[in-house]
Amino acid sequence: MDRDQSPVEQSALEGALAERALAAQSAAGPSPAGHRRAAAQRQQMRQDLATAAMELFASQGYEETTVDQIAAEAGVARRTFFRYFRSKEEAIFPDHDDTLVRVADLLASAEPDEHPLDVVCRGIKEVLRMYASTPGVSVARYQLIRQVPALREREIAVVSRYERLFTRYLLGRFDAAEEIPPGWQRGGDDDSMLAEVSAAAVVAAHNHVLRRWLRAGGHGDVEAQLDHSFEVIRGTFWATAPHGMRRRGTTVAPGATDDTVSSLEAAAVSALSASPGGEVLITVARTDAPLDLVVDRIRAALSGAATG
Repeated sequence: MDRDQSPVEQSALEGALAERALAAQSAAGPSPAGHRRAAAQRQQMRQDLATAAMELFASQGYEETTVDQIAAEAGVARRTFFRYFRSKEEAIFPDHDDTLVRVADLLASAEPDEHPLDVVCRGIKEVLRMYASTPGVSVARYQLIRQVPALREREIAVVSRYERLFTRYLLGRFDAAEEIPPGWQRGGDDDSMLAEVSAAAVVAAHNHVLRRWLRAGGHGDVEAQLDHSFEVIRGTFWATAPHGMRRRGTTVAPGATDDTVSSLEAAAVSALSASPGGEVLITVARTDAPLDLVVDRIRAALSGAATG
């Protein structure tokens, strides 16, 4: 250490040199491994700050906690905190920015023949997995948000970003599709309304399932619960897929024609819309059985049950 410099001055000089070295490294163009390492470090710092904020909010109260205290608890300077978050409210939701990017990439890379609502459902499931990856943190965050109105408002603002993203995607798929979902009219006045309602329904289903899971302490198969809610939404808003559009994961026997598949889909929709008092029919068929024969057998069984 230079004897003419105080410890504070020496520390400031070392910090400036370190920042200059990092700037030079960035200008030289870091390697892909360097990018990954930097991204991991950034993610870790965000998590450290969020954890510190959560602990302080829980121990001394949200209003009583300052940004300076959060930074000190995480072992960093105040200015470091503001490199990662614009406010202490934002520190409670550290993962949503990255998750929103992942969801947008998922929508952009979806196959054009996949049912658009299925794509949106896959997108919101990414959000659910973000919460489910750290159940303890998610439960603690939920309990804190219920107590602080400012955090509830922040959560609503965060959720609305996903809803807008899904609405834009559905409208884009509608504009690009040669075959459109039943009830939609290209250029019609109801286009934006139907897209917004469908997107809102998916987000609302996610929120309902997520809150129920959090109230249960983060226990249970939350993805299975969400899948069930998706089926309810599909049957309500998009019971029949456009011609040529397949739901993700649908298996069709070799040699099946579009007419056969359409007949099977129509039978399934009819079964879903049956009266609640009807009996349940379970059908077992070989995977290589002709779909025409399977449909005929189902119709015959249903007809026999109706006449009996």
